[in-house]
Amino acid sequence: MSVLLVGEGREYLVAHGETLETDLGVLEVPEDAAPGETLETHLGTEFDVRALRGPDLFEHFERTGAPMMPRDIGLIVGHTGIAAGDRVLDVGTGTGVLAGYLGRVGASVVTYEQREDFADVARENMALAGVEDAVDVRTGDATETLGELDDDAPFDVLTLDTADASELVGHAPDLLADGGFVAVYSPFVESSKEVVKTARDVGLSEIETLETIQREMDFDDRGSRPSTAGVGHTGYLTFARLV
Repeated sequence: MSVLLVGEGREYLVAHGETLETDLGVLEVPEDAAPGETLETHLGTEFDVRALRGPDLFEHFERTGAPMMPRDIGLIVGHTGIAAGDRVLDVGTGTGVLAGYLGRVGASVVTYEQREDFADVARENMALAGVEDAVDVRTGDATETLGELDDDAPFDVLTLDTADASELVGHAPDLLADGGFVAVYSPFVESSKEVVKTARDVGLSEIETLETIQREMDFDDRGSRPSTAGVGHTGYLTFARLV
């Protein structure tokens, strides 16, 4: 297991029993280091011990590409109601941030990643998150293993972050339990349009597409206003339901 060491404006992810070596000193992390404790380097620099939480996983997972942003994950959980005990089929694992979050809320996740090297990294990330027993990382093209997926079905939620999402949406009625949801992330609105068309063609309901935008606020002596640093657009989320 790993913990976060926070101090002097820095943050380090270190496993129990490992040694942290920085210009602030050397620190041996005890095997029983617990959140809330304060540890000191040999130079006397103090670090607070923190447990890993969802946002920390986003920051410290080894990345194999651009991971899904927490704001998008929040919308997926909120719109589909993913909860402990749900079964989720996730296609397009990537770094595994979404799968890791869902595993931590108690869902059982089967996630597909086409690249073996990316899948290996995702498995390591699931171990870091402590959800390796809840998240089954599989290597391969989900569209080519539909027979295997039929054996695993039904799923409560289908989450897709892949270029062939519209093809998989076409199989949603065979993969989802009654009342189950589809959630599709896409960086391009054209892909979202294809997903919506397919969802309509196969009889899904409650279809909607949202653009995710988040703006930070600036507060100073002159007043308060949205930041002018740029609009925080990440992508498009399409939701649909089988009823």
